[in-house]
Amino acid sequence: MSAFPQPLLDHLAGEATTVCHCWRLSRRDGTVTGFTDHDRRLTVDGIEHRPETGFSASEVRSSLGMAIDTADVEGVLSSDAITDADIDAGLYDGATVETLLVNWRAPDQHALLRRAVIGRIERRDGRFVAELESLSQALDRPMGRIIRRRCDAELGDGRCKVDLDDPAYRGNGTVTAVDPSGRIIASGLATFAAGWFASGFVTFTSGARSGSVFAVTGHAVANDGAELSLWSAPDGVEAGDGFSVVAGCDKRFETCRTKFDNVLNFRGFPQLPGNDAAYGYVNGQQVFDGGALVP
Repeated sequence: MSAFPQPLLDHLAGEATTVCHCWRLSRRDGTVTGFTDHDRRLTVDGIEHRPETGFSASEVRSSLGMAIDTADVEGVLSSDAITDADIDAGLYDGATVETLLVNWRAPDQHALLRRAVIGRIERRDGRFVAELESLSQALDRPMGRIIRRRCDAELGDGRCKVDLDDPAYRGNGTVTAVDPSGRIIASGLATFAAGWFASGFVTFTSGARSGSVFAVTGHAVANDGAELSLWSAPDGVEAGDGFSVVAGCDKRFETCRTKFDNVLNFRGFPQLPGNDAAYGYVNGQQVFDGGALVP
């Protein structure tokens, strides 16, 4: 049975059609917005779909079987619809996009063509291109554990069990200066050694980027305060903004033991022999006493 309503099928069977595409964008925070490639606003299912964002779509193919289908949707970064700051904040990561075929003369005549999830987003020349992945993409994700030397838990989660509310692992600071390269100078972290927050996360608690989370790639100590290098440039962060930062973990057994005293919850396999052991051979200088490979 066709998913197209009969009035729309009758319209498509006519000699002339008045159809367009609409996109319904549902973010994970519950925000729903609509866009269309038509030249005027259309209300479909009570949601207004706007044309001024300049949305356009690439060719889309639907494959039989378990193949993963992708398509691109492109639009202009608009201050009242999709902004650079919202993309940087990750508000559109994993958002659902529904593509509709709509009779613009009678918007109640519409059909759902496909439902997809936003994957990668690229920006260039004031525009964005979002890659839409079919729902079968979820079936391509590894669901089991991977046996490897390093821990596969996230610091502080139910498997790791490190208490990140412990003052030893969490700090609160205030931005004193911002480097456009992605480095901030901060006060309030003088009691922490250099490198303590490397591989951790900063969450801003005040200012224009309040609530935004940035990965920390480096932590150094200088005369003017702590220097935190962030994965991406902290656009919108200014001197005086407050933040909290949690200690970083590089997933190594030695770090789990010496920094967090949490070896009982280490979720890696530190004694797993590497390729050098697998391809090695026995000689008279090796000791095989059943001892641990990791000191």
